[in-house]
Amino acid sequence: MPSIDVYNVEGKKVKSVELKEEVFGIEPNESVVHSVLVNFLANQRQGTQSTKTRAEVRGGGRKPWRQKGTGRARQGSIRAPQWIKGGIALGPKPRSYKYTVNKKEKRLAIKSILSSKVLENELVVVDSLDLKEIKTKEMAKALTNLKVEGKSLIVLPEKNENVQKSARNIDGVKTSLVNTINVYDLLKYKNLIITLDTVKKLEEVYA
Repeated sequence: MPSIDVYNVEGKKVKSVELKEEVFGIEPNESVVHSVLVNFLANQRQGTQSTKTRAEVRGGGRKPWRQKGTGRARQGSIRAPQWIKGGIALGPKPRSYKYTVNKKEKRLAIKSILSSKVLENELVVVDSLDLKEIKTKEMAKALTNLKVEGKSLIVLPEKNENVQKSARNIDGVKTSLVNTINVYDLLKYKNLIITLDTVKKLEEVYA
């Protein structure tokens, strides 16, 4: 079982806790993480891009000149793709890029990233993260005390307006809930900051 130190918001070590091996101590599976990430990004695509074909472009109903005898190439419409202001041949049309990935793969991807965060010392566990009021300064001070540098993702066990609103104006910091975490955010943000309650919830959900 991997063990990790727990700190308070002042940055002082409070105790150590053992993390469940099946959530925080597995062998990271990079190929599954990649496939789940590609799926997540594909599902974010709107697929609303659209171009007009020659049938949809206005005009071009009359043949521009007679078929033979002019010395020019035969043309049937001034809205054919080779003409300026003509239709687009084989252009994009609205479509859905969504596809599904096995639930077991999604769970394995999350567990793989959590385990790699432990291996690379990018996981910070805090005993609790409670702010008395919405104050960005207090949140920034807590992050400084924890010696967190670079992009950071704070995962909370449940909605906490004081923490969420205090962190949202800090550059490179994002808050998320246990039930909304995804592979993209876990990979995008270098540091993962979680509370003891978050650890329990993650172990309940993914163990």
